[in-house]
Amino acid sequence: MNNVKTLIDSKRTCATNKSELQAGEVAIVGAGCGQLDLMTIKAARVVSQADALVYDSLVSSDILTLIDANCQRHFVGKRCGQPSTKQEDINALLYELALQGLKVVRLKGGDPHIFGRGSEEALYLAQQGIKSSFYAGVTAALGSASSTGIPLTFRGLARSVTLITGTKMTDADSAYAPAQWQALLAAQSTLVFYMGKEQASRISIGLMSVLCSPELPVAFVTNGGRANQIVTYSTVAEMSQAALTINDSGPTLIIIGEVVSIGQQLAQLLADIDYSSAHYDHMVCEVEYA
Repeated sequence: MNNVKTLIDSKRTCATNKSELQAGEVAIVGAGCGQLDLMTIKAARVVSQADALVYDSLVSSDILTLIDANCQRHFVGKRCGQPSTKQEDINALLYELALQGLKVVRLKGGDPHIFGRGSEEALYLAQQGIKSSFYAGVTAALGSASSTGIPLTFRGLARSVTLITGTKMTDADSAYAPAQWQALLAAQSTLVFYMGKEQASRISIGLMSVLCSPELPVAFVTNGGRANQIVTYSTVAEMSQAALTINDSGPTLIIIGEVVSIGQQLAQLLADIDYSSAHYDHMVCEVEYA
């Protein structure tokens, strides 16, 4: 982690006379799905140039070490079921900071374009005459797939991946519409639900209503890509009960599909290799000391 910050510090020095972030403009930056070393170097470099940082609750504390001590910090985090800053207020804050001639960074967890409302903010700013630019981040689906070893696509099992917001799994949003659920299954797509833990029961009912296999594997990935990551395995039939066992308040991603079993198989094989390696090292030591 220190190596990452050292690299960014050196880039900051080189960028003193040529900053990527201009005064009076807003950079909409993806912080990635977890720790500092999962950010792109370009995104981290832009964050280090900020005069004002407007950031979400999913941005980890080590990422905040990139900013200068004189940089303004504005926390505008949103969490499900908790008091949150209104989007209109966030838009107004970004506009006011840009009008002051500051280099503004809007820092979001994951990627600004994946359920991040980054484009909504960019459109608002453009309508007010304020320029903005985007800097990609590692979205939770990709980060969790990497950290759990679960492939989102796999030859013969999953030929596509569908990203879905779990917050829309309600009666009013047609959570039970058979045509929608059937289309997801027919596409042989891995299903990834963001912010879906609280709607696990509705997701299960929706899939089962179109004759989804009750044994279809499910993985809940909590705090994906972070040191405190938790993976909870289940099936479509039992996922509502499994969700209740997750006591951690961190963000939880749900991966549904046969690819989950591939990740489990890989994890077991890797565990066996680690055991075999340790056993082999022990045998070598015994031979050397014989």
